[in-house]
Amino acid sequence: MSRIDLSLATVDCAACPIRHRAVCASCEGEDLARLAAMKSYRTWKAGETIVLEGQALSFVASVVEGCATLTRSLEDGRMQMVGLLMPSDFVGRPGRTTAPYEVTAATKVTLCMFDRRAFERMMTETPHLAGRLLEMSLDELDAARDWMLVLGRKTAREKVATLLAIILRRAPTAARPLRAELPLTREAMAAYLGLTIETVSRQMTALRKDGLIRLDGARGILCEDLAALIAEAGDDGDGALLT
Repeated sequence: MSRIDLSLATVDCAACPIRHRAVCASCEGEDLARLAAMKSYRTWKAGETIVLEGQALSFVASVVEGCATLTRSLEDGRMQMVGLLMPSDFVGRPGRTTAPYEVTAATKVTLCMFDRRAFERMMTETPHLAGRLLEMSLDELDAARDWMLVLGRKTAREKVATLLAIILRRAPTAARPLRAELPLTREAMAAYLGLTIETVSRQMTALRKDGLIRLDGARGILCEDLAALIAEAGDDGDGALLT
């Protein structure tokens, strides 16, 4: 069961770790205060369902910490992971009353939540907030198109390197070596990449032996040269890799 996160209830928006990357990045002064007045924080444990596919969605939210998966299901019960939500990503769509995907916490996840109707009203009255959400939606569309290339044309090695690079580019600090926690199990990585667990494990081992990554404990991953990992993913350094 999700929990209201009282430890974050009084956090100043200016001190928020996603402040300049989230939907509120364009808001200052009165606009930021208006968002702050309607926000609440809620936390889910790894494995808990945040939103069910088709469920009425009374809120929109920004991911403050953690990683969640987006999943779609078929009538016969088969399911496919179609996306990841990382810190600063947006959950929900203004104007849409139901959730198109199931959202599940892959790690401990904290959301900064806004009442959907109140947020929609603010969007109509605050054009730059609507513009920021449009910008984020277009980035998400570009990322989805890039992911089609990953799944359809890249080799197993390139697929694994791409996913690791995406995660490392969201590392909390830019200190070298970059360090991030893998938010997905090998099984979940395999499902997301369209590979077998054995193939994912082999490619992780190969990337480690080639010095492109190092492993740190059960989930930690270290990278001294992100550019080299991006090159191994089959992407250039000009932002072609989805973030």
